[in-house]
Amino acid sequence: MAMTLRLTDEETRLLREQAARESRSMHEVARLAVLARAAAGERAEWIARQVDDIAERDADLLARLAK
Repeated sequence: MAMTLRLTDEETRLLREQAARESRSMHEVARLAVLARAAAGERAEWIARQVDDIAERDADLLARLAK
């Protein structure tokens, strides 16, 4: 799917510099940034679920340790 990405002059400069550092196109750097952001969000959700599961499973132990 094609789309238009509107960036400020500063954001464009940063994207151009990052693309040059990686020897990639600006398009590829932006696409990879989207993938990285999505992966980070999924990981954060997974961690939150794990913490909730542990807190529920070990509620008695956690309460005893808190005393």
